[in-house]
Amino acid sequence: MKVVCVGGGPAGLYLAILLKRQHPAHDITVHERDPEGSTYGWGVTYWRALLDRLHEHDPESARAIEQSSVRWNQGVAHVRDRVTRQHGDEGHGIGRHRLLEILAERARSLGVRLQFESEVTAADLPGADLVVAADGVHSALRTRHADHFGTQLGEGRNHYLWLGTTKVFDAFTFAFVETAHGWIWCYGYGYSGEHSTCVMECSPETLTGLGLDRTDEGKGLALLEKLFAGILDGHPLIAGRGAPWPTFRTLTNRTWHRDNLVLLGDAAHTTHYSIGAGTTLALEDAMCLAAALGEHATLPAALAAYGRQRRSELLSAQSAARCSAQWYENLPRYIHLPPHRMFALLGQRHSPLLPYVPPQLYYGIDKAAGRLEVLRRFKRWVGPRAARALHARSTAHRS
Repeated sequence: MKVVCVGGGPAGLYLAILLKRQHPAHDITVHERDPEGSTYGWGVTYWRALLDRLHEHDPESARAIEQSSVRWNQGVAHVRDRVTRQHGDEGHGIGRHRLLEILAERARSLGVRLQFESEVTAADLPGADLVVAADGVHSALRTRHADHFGTQLGEGRNHYLWLGTTKVFDAFTFAFVETAHGWIWCYGYGYSGEHSTCVMECSPETLTGLGLDRTDEGKGLALLEKLFAGILDGHPLIAGRGAPWPTFRTLTNRTWHRDNLVLLGDAAHTTHYSIGAGTTLALEDAMCLAAALGEHATLPAALAAYGRQRRSELLSAQSAARCSAQWYENLPRYIHLPPHRMFALLGQRHSPLLPYVPPQLYYGIDKAAGRLEVLRRFKRWVGPRAARALHARSTAHRS
């Protein structure tokens, strides 16, 4: 089979690896419009469950990813001058540049052709049996057929900024700072022995009140360094590329394929960065698509099965992402709780029930559920049903 993958991010590269492992005779080319090594972004996060799946699918690249990752098993929340620290599941961080380097090297070793600085349009794809649109949220291949795919974009309220820093955090760090114009906060996590990612977020009122929407980059970074001096310990913030202070765009598609064209990763879906699942979901897309292509006798059947399975599997993550984004959009509802309670509800922000239950009451129920099996069962039973009901309501509202 001749496969053309447009987009050299984690999803496209990993799919190429898996397909080559399945059938070395596949003719696979990955086109990436940017120069090699010029990736945007800082570090990405993932959890142990993904690493286990990577070892199952391609042990060689999984070992390299694990060896290049940093780990943490604690979360720290700074609220004003108070600090709360809690143990949690083991998390991992790896530089996006390093992750792509590992996947590109592995793909090449298997015989995949990688063409960088290669801008591809539909007219450039004659003779391909399968065309994979892995070209991100602004996918040109998907946009050409947006009506067929049923593409919808939802705009978040808060603004964010993706930054790096030479401060290496020893835990997944949250910091909430109160200003005269409202709250501003950051998520910080290490991804190497030298750098961490810092994602800043605030409401539109805080953004304009602080002047961050109109100040130049240097002055903006200086102000953020002053506001978050308590966690940066004198280390600088480092700007990346891209538009400053956008709002997050949640993308969904009604169907994921058209003829021999299939969507992968951010071209198919996005989930709010606050759940730290973007890279994981993109790699899982690649695993699912590769498996479907191996299990079904015809391409249409494989692509249809892939789309059905992934759209179903994503419902839980998409619900969690919506709830997480809304938690931050409604931060004043939680920020004045005692720090340990606020941090506990920060950890519960994925719950579709939390917005409808008074925070103090929810905290008490959640604490009791940790001791009583009947309450744990009730939460497990009602949570998914509430998520499905809210998803159905939002879908009906959009249509």
